[in-house]
Amino acid sequence: MSRWDLSNMPDQSGRKIIVTGANSGLGAVTARALAGGGAQVILACRNVAKGEHVAGDIGPLASVRKLDLADLASVREFADGVDQVDVLINNAGVMALPEQRTADGFEMQIGTNHLGHFALTGLLLDKISDRVVTVSSGMHRLGKIDLEDLNWDRRKYQRWPAYGQAKLANLMFAYELQRRLTAAGSSKLSVAAHPGYAATELQSHTESIQDTVMTWGNQLLAQSAEMGALPEIYAATESVEPGAFYGPLGWGGMRGYPGRCGSSAASKDEPVARELWELSEKLTGVTYSFGE
Repeated sequence: MSRWDLSNMPDQSGRKIIVTGANSGLGAVTARALAGGGAQVILACRNVAKGEHVAGDIGPLASVRKLDLADLASVREFADGVDQVDVLINNAGVMALPEQRTADGFEMQIGTNHLGHFALTGLLLDKISDRVVTVSSGMHRLGKIDLEDLNWDRRKYQRWPAYGQAKLANLMFAYELQRRLTAAGSSKLSVAAHPGYAATELQSHTESIQDTVMTWGNQLLAQSAEMGALPEIYAATESVEPGAFYGPLGWGGMRGYPGRCGSSAASKDEPVARELWELSEKLTGVTYSFGE
């Protein structure tokens, strides 16, 4: 379908959907849209106060729960409090930060964007009835998975290669999860999405001159957060291909209406994906169960 937008979204009444990082940016837009379609939406946020502000605007279909993806104890506490959910949208993320560590000692970008969501999905999978949507980025094409030094313990830290690795890990996880679901005979889906170049707060936390550069880029080149959120909303609500990747179809994949898109050769490397999965289980202590 060309030019898919919210007017095409199927009725979401009776569905329960978790959106991580829903206190701002793409997550807030996604939560508003899903609730507007009738879904009960759980805003899983590190900043609960900001989440409450968004939920207040949405109304009674929105609720807020504390979730810090940079702390596995917080991930476990959140998951323990979830009964049943139809869809999990792994939307939250950090980008191009100065070198930092999570509560568990992981490099902040791989720890938040990938390992936190890997743990969350594994802990919730038996409670999810329909699908998992994981948000990646066109920047996955710049990424390389270093299985020997995933957390930048030995390499000299570089913020953009670290971001590319984290976003590549998101996409490889989504693909590998679908392969494992299919092998287990599960009807659940794993799909991935990316927003293209969308203007959000994500570009204002690099704590460098790049914040100013990206602010200008947002004004001159980026599409709105409302447009950037369409691919993940599409992936969460439409009849989609198992293990597919959705993003904007216009202007080099950086803007436009959503549809199925391609990804790098590295993202399709199944042996590396299996090794990344095993390493992620070891690092997080979360082992997946694929029982229906």
